[in-house]
Amino acid sequence: MNSFRSVAKHPIISLIDSGTTLKELKQIHTQLLLNGILNDPHLLGHFVANVALNNPNNLDYSNQVLDQCDNPTLFALNSMIRAHSKSSTPQHSFRFYNTILQSNHYLSPDNYTFNFLVRTCAQLLARGTGPAVHCALIKHGFEHDPHVQSGLVFMYAELGCLSSCRKVFGEIPDPDLVSQTAMVSACAKCGDVGFARELFDLMPKRDHIAWNAMIAGYAQCGQSREALSLFHLMQMEGVRISEVSMVSVLSACTHLGALDQGRWAHAYIERNKLRMTVTLGTALIDMYAKCGNVNKAMEVFWGMKERNVYTWTSAMGGLAMNGFGDKCLELFSLMKQDDIQPNEVTFVSILRGCSVAGLVEEGREHFESMGKVYGIEPKLEHYGCMVDLYGRAGRLDEALNFINNMPIKPHSGAWGALLHACRMYKNMELGELASSKLVELEDKNHGAYVLLSNMYADSKNWDGVSCVRETMKARGVRKQPGCSVIEVGGEVHEFFAGDKSHPMYDEIEMKLAEISKRLRQAGYVVDTNPVLFDIEEEEKEDALSKHSEKVAIAFGLITSKEGLPIRIVKNLRVCWDCHEVTKKISEIFNREIIVRDRNRFHHFKGGDCSCKGYW
Repeated sequence: MNSFRSVAKHPIISLIDSGTTLKELKQIHTQLLLNGILNDPHLLGHFVANVALNNPNNLDYSNQVLDQCDNPTLFALNSMIRAHSKSSTPQHSFRFYNTILQSNHYLSPDNYTFNFLVRTCAQLLARGTGPAVHCALIKHGFEHDPHVQSGLVFMYAELGCLSSCRKVFGEIPDPDLVSQTAMVSACAKCGDVGFARELFDLMPKRDHIAWNAMIAGYAQCGQSREALSLFHLMQMEGVRISEVSMVSVLSACTHLGALDQGRWAHAYIERNKLRMTVTLGTALIDMYAKCGNVNKAMEVFWGMKERNVYTWTSAMGGLAMNGFGDKCLELFSLMKQDDIQPNEVTFVSILRGCSVAGLVEEGREHFESMGKVYGIEPKLEHYGCMVDLYGRAGRLDEALNFINNMPIKPHSGAWGALLHACRMYKNMELGELASSKLVELEDKNHGAYVLLSNMYADSKNWDGVSCVRETMKARGVRKQPGCSVIEVGGEVHEFFAGDKSHPMYDEIEMKLAEISKRLRQAGYVVDTNPVLFDIEEEEKEDALSKHSEKVAIAFGLITSKEGLPIRIVKNLRVCWDCHEVTKKISEIFNREIIVRDRNRFHHFKGGDCSCKGYW
């Protein structure tokens, strides 16, 4: 039961730490052999443990040392299980577990053995092996060990088995802080944030790990306001704020597009001298990029002392989504010069960069290099990016040919990209095909129906519009209501299409009327085709003027300081009229307006948009 506490440290063995090189390790090993220190099996186990646990790069060396030992101690074998459970080869943990079982009763697994094995299963996401290990630890009588129980809750959460988490937790007679925190984390990770919050509120004592788990759960489930609210409560209660806390806070700011709160989080990190880990720096880059502040995102990127593939990919993705395709590709060249190997997500950013820059041939070369050069098999998202690349360039026949020659069944992303291209280039025949294929895959996809209906409306085919809408009614498909979010003075405001509940709505309506008047004076004519054709023209104009992003823009013009950009996040794709109106507003009111819709960023300035009319 106490295999991890029974070994006294030896001063020479204690010299091994995370910075010990292989050459130094061999020198220490030689000294220990010459002095006969490793003849003691317990000290040999201590040596193996120090080598394995201090530096994962030396794990093979510890394997070789242990292979030469006839009777390894339980401490040594448990150390190897633990080291491999945290390595890139967790499956090797079972080799040492089998050594324990095959020791002819010389050794028997203890609570540490199973604690590390359970975490191995969690890392492997082994749905079959995890329950088998659970059965084995019950057989050996460790099902009531508190550390093992907490590990089981964590394992089943990683496997997505919330019912098993609850069962294990329910069998703990007096849950301690560790098991309570594990359960909160499990429920939050599996999406049951309501039950997680109930458990969290009932905890008599909460450490920073429990707070971080709850905030992360809210952020992962898209409940960003709740995540930020809980973070402020965490500060008020004087709980220690760590880098982990701030990653979740930044994720919530990113989801909301809350740049002011994101800036505050960045200032908090600097003011409190939190360590700028690679993960935290990458989260900052992602937040600034997805809030439309590319310059600040790149400032953080270049200021980081250490960057990994996720950091580079986040920066490239930010450049691509904000319309800087050429800069994205330049960054990829620098990444290769730094000998950083790209991953699957990197190529999504690269292909999107090629798409916004209109570089079809270069995009095709990058796509082909995935398998030929880097051994990465393209996934559905990469194929969707290629269809978007061809479609954006107006090469619709090539886009269709690419879809038809995909080695895997075309997904909704591919057909959706083709449908968007058909709308932009007014190819009705191909648009009907793309829409029908998309609806076959997702019969409740309201976007496919709405886009086809708008294509019919553009061509004045009212029978087609009516048919689409009747089909939607028959199939119970409802258009998702538009919602736009704007942050002013650190406070986030939500607007839904047609909603009049905001306390400043009377002022907003007056501003909308002023906007309409100034648009007409500037010669702008509203495109009412996409609106239902059986209502009066004046009503159509009114319906369009109440779209959520227009209401948010009006609110932004009222409440934000003159000269400051207006930043909006919308849950749907921006409609054609809102896009044209926003271009005009940016010119008439001399305001930069940045809109993040479901597809991409739009930077409106001086009557132009960064998307160049394709979104």
